[in-house]
Amino acid sequence: MKQHLNTLFVTREGAYLRKDGAAVEVRQDGQSLLRVPLHNLDGIVCLGYDIGASAQLMAGCAEAGVTLSFCSPHGRFLAAVRGFTAGNVLLRRAQYRQADDPASCAKFAGSFIAAKLTNGKNVLLRSARDHGSHPAIEAAVIVLRRNALAALRSTDLDSQRGLEGDAANSYFAAFSQLITAPGVEFPGRVRRPPTDPVNAMLSFAYSLLAHDCRSALESVGLDAAVGFLHRDRPGRPSLALDLMEEFRPVLAERCILTMINRRQIQPSDFVHRETGAIELTEGARKQFLVAWQERKQDEITHPFLQEKMSLGLVPFVQARLLARAIRGDLDAYPSFIWR
Repeated sequence: MKQHLNTLFVTREGAYLRKDGAAVEVRQDGQSLLRVPLHNLDGIVCLGYDIGASAQLMAGCAEAGVTLSFCSPHGRFLAAVRGFTAGNVLLRRAQYRQADDPASCAKFAGSFIAAKLTNGKNVLLRSARDHGSHPAIEAAVIVLRRNALAALRSTDLDSQRGLEGDAANSYFAAFSQLITAPGVEFPGRVRRPPTDPVNAMLSFAYSLLAHDCRSALESVGLDAAVGFLHRDRPGRPSLALDLMEEFRPVLAERCILTMINRRQIQPSDFVHRETGAIELTEGARKQFLVAWQERKQDEITHPFLQEKMSLGLVPFVQARLLARAIRGDLDAYPSFIWR
């Protein structure tokens, strides 16, 4: 079983990463800031426009199986360094054949969507138990339950996308009822750019989750760019976006709700841009990353394998199960359902 290792996040503009023996060293202005053994890392994520890395470190990361990703300060993926693709060509050929088959796409997409909606429903129900129910929550639970079943039964990809969109609207309409901290407003999901603190946190968390899912898929030899639910687009990791659907409520949204309701994030932790966009400050990003890593350390029992593991390891387990389903070793993909 793969071990859950740490992800090193580098947020300092002007930082430079180099290989020092079997470790990565972070330097700035000629000073060593941090040194971490590569064997302790799953990945390295550089969040900034002026963060560099040596060729020796890139080669060392590729050899050690550590994904080195470069992102904008607020999580938008820019580039990644990795070694030779793991796995074998037969798995990838099977993936490409099934991605070109509408029936296979609908089969996998139904599993991804049903798991996402079921996990979203469970987030709402848990919050209702903890803080009391609300008509918006009750209405959203009904829609999520109904659309999850419909997505599993549907054989049409466009219909499944419509069911997912309808359920997402109901879910985010009730999301504000999960926020108990006073003075925090959530007008609904706004993506590009996020125009309020909650949406800024959602976008940032989804970027981190996409990185983890991409790394998980590549670790088992799947092509993260060729998905079933999300259409192919240059530069888009479509299969990573497929896989992350079932983790959005469990990892991203639960983490955000915890931080808001515990008042770990305050209105002063955001920057208002002239374009109307809202962004986390550098200090708030660091605080968010700490909470993100702590959330990934939470232990759960995997519903299919019935083994205890950290939540951060589940995307890697699901990637392996997805590969088995694509090869035909499993009758269907057993998506992750959070209890």
